[in-house]
Amino acid sequence: MLGMIIAGYTLWDKYVVSYLFIAPLLLDYLTTLGRLIMLTPVAFRSWTDICDEWKTHRREAIGVGVLNSLAYILVLSAMVLAPISYVAPIRELSILIGTIFGIYFLKEGYGWQRIIAASTIVVGVAVIITG
Repeated sequence: MLGMIIAGYTLWDKYVVSYLFIAPLLLDYLTTLGRLIMLTPVAFRSWTDICDEWKTHRREAIGVGVLNSLAYILVLSAMVLAPISYVAPIRELSILIGTIFGIYFLKEGYGWQRIIAASTIVVGVAVIITG
């Protein structure tokens, strides 16, 4: 089910930037605006918790916000230039990177098992690109 959702939004992104010719920067702006509209009521219900987290993790929140948008814009730009059959699998390599960061920086458990499982993504990407 999750794979179908990922495939759906990936194909939608490709359609929007390649066939509707909406610029990646504009699409990122519009999706960020949509999240802001949808999440504002939730944020107001937990405002004190959000203020506490902001005081503690302001730099991290800003970093995630900037880097997340930058990554999305880069993927959208790649979708304009390259076939979706290459961009989509390579995009999922972030799972491997996140797994490695989680194991080494956050000290999450099941290290080798998770790395082996996530590495199957790399093998899959290699097969798709070379095959």
